[in-house]
Amino acid sequence: MRLKKVIITFIGIIIGLLFLSPFYIILTNSFKTKKQLFMSTLSLPKEFNFDNYIQAWEDLEFLHVFRNSLTITVIGIVVIVVFASMAAWMIQRTNNKMANIILYAFIAAMLIPFQAVMLPLVRFMGNLNLLNIPGIIFMYLGFGSSLSIFLYHGFIKSIPRSLDEAATIDGCNSIQTYIHVIFPILKPISITVAMLNMVWIWNDYLLPSLTINTEKTHTIPLRIFYFFGEYTKQWHLALAGLTLGIIPVIILYFFAQKHIVESVTAGSIKS
Repeated sequence: MRLKKVIITFIGIIIGLLFLSPFYIILTNSFKTKKQLFMSTLSLPKEFNFDNYIQAWEDLEFLHVFRNSLTITVIGIVVIVVFASMAAWMIQRTNNKMANIILYAFIAAMLIPFQAVMLPLVRFMGNLNLLNIPGIIFMYLGFGSSLSIFLYHGFIKSIPRSLDEAATIDGCNSIQTYIHVIFPILKPISITVAMLNMVWIWNDYLLPSLTINTEKTHTIPLRIFYFFGEYTKQWHLALAGLTLGIIPVIILYFFAQKHIVESVTAGSIKS
């Protein structure tokens, strides 16, 4: 029994190190010069050189692209959380054939790869003059709704219908019941949905590269691409820029991880 526990612990440590290895490579190489980086990718830097971060900050115009990424991510998450939670609540409470068809349609949409729809989507949004920040937020709402509604629908099953009925008896209409009764209960799953969509939207390169055409609206992943030219590839600056870009996500994850765990276990605890 003890040997089995030691083996499982050892395997767990190995898997943990494998998942942490990308962070090690990005962080250590961001402090190296270009020559040191190509001589040895896995070694520790001879000295911690912060010049890469200073140059990456200036070349990226980091505050400007950070503001663009933050605007798109925050508004995108807010609209996904609001619309997905309302849709999932209505689908779960309606519970008829049409509601089930709509739910299955959202679930089926998760199976469609983005590459299959990107060209007609870009052409359609271009005809509507929506190849800009409002347009990309609308597209993130569409692509993020399927998984979000699926997660909300499973969580709302654990909320007793008697709460809806009690709110109705107290004089609440549907909107008031959602705002004052249902949405506060959805806090753990809302934080989970927000984190999942934040990681995806914050780090997304493909959709912004297709829809954002002006430099003043570039996001962090788009601007980092400028470190890779036809004849030169400045990996040391790109890795420093990537480190600056992932810091906000890591900080937010540490603050939100408690609620993410709560949302995972809540469905199995509530009756």
